[in-house]
Amino acid sequence: MPSTPLLAASRVLDLAQPLPLDCGLSLSAVSIAYETYGTLSPARDNAVLVCHATTGDQHVASPHPITGKPGWWSRMVGPGKPIDTDRFFVICANVLGSCMGTTGPASLAPDGQPYAMRFPVITIRDMVRAQIALLDHLGVDRLHAVVGGSMGGMQALSLAAHWPERAARAMVIAATAAMPAQNIAFQEVGRQAIMADPDWQGGAYYGTGRAPDAGLSVARMAAHITYLSEATLSAKFGRRLQDRESKSFGFDADFQVESYLRYQGESFIERFDANSYLYITRAMSYFDLAEEHGGRLAEAFARATARFCLVSFDTDWLYPTENSRDIVHALNAAGLPVSFMELAAPFGHDSFLLEVPALDRVMAGFLSQ
Repeated sequence: MPSTPLLAASRVLDLAQPLPLDCGLSLSAVSIAYETYGTLSPARDNAVLVCHATTGDQHVASPHPITGKPGWWSRMVGPGKPIDTDRFFVICANVLGSCMGTTGPASLAPDGQPYAMRFPVITIRDMVRAQIALLDHLGVDRLHAVVGGSMGGMQALSLAAHWPERAARAMVIAATAAMPAQNIAFQEVGRQAIMADPDWQGGAYYGTGRAPDAGLSVARMAAHITYLSEATLSAKFGRRLQDRESKSFGFDADFQVESYLRYQGESFIERFDANSYLYITRAMSYFDLAEEHGGRLAEAFARATARFCLVSFDTDWLYPTENSRDIVHALNAAGLPVSFMELAAPFGHDSFLLEVPALDRVMAGFLSQ
């Protein structure tokens, strides 16, 4: 029986001051859309910041307002779950540059027109800088923990490195401290698919009645392949045909896996903005925590005070275990407490979002320390 949807407090914070950015510019009138679950303790010491991945949002444990689907981590966040909302005050904010209420390229600029490609290029650190402003607004000086998978793990690392006094624990799942070249390449394919769509119109498609849906769909299809494992694709689809007895000798979706990818692409355009995809993937491509600290990853954690937990998955080829081990070695060199586990799971990179009971146990145990 499905669980009752968790009720969230959905809010938008309008920052009173401009937000400084790594590119050297400042962004005025920034709004941050966020949700909270549970109750902040009188001592304000039970807050857990959950950072979402590339195309995620603040609806971590509540139904998505557009798709109606359960929150993207509803299996992990809730009463009695590993991130227990009976115990913790859980915060999840839509990242800067996204399209679910936080200021991004689809938002109105001071001249009343959408930013589009006038939106400044942002970084992972800029995303975290906005979250720090949110924590200040909520009166949370020090988090019980910051938790994230994939791009969310990058944010957790950035927060622990650049704002070392703000988190007692950092749980980093299926992530990296620097975007590998292969991943930059996949992201570039997605961006080029969007920008090659005639309906992209140089990014100024808002209000024209046309949007680069075809390009965004292809970008999503390419990215989605990287989230899965060969074992998952073979077990789920193999070479089975889709609704037919023989090959069509054409270019329709003959195979089930082709039909699945087309569905993923078509459903994605219902909830995401193409320009946001450009900006967020560019922020990920730029991410290099060692580069931000003189070229040595251990230096990134020289001032860190958090206890760390790193988790990787044996079938994740997007951010393989070696990426997590690099972070662990740097944390060891910095003399910080860290635990590390490579978990067995058949799902590839998406394992952190799916049913992997071992991850539940690791999460619950780490947050209880």
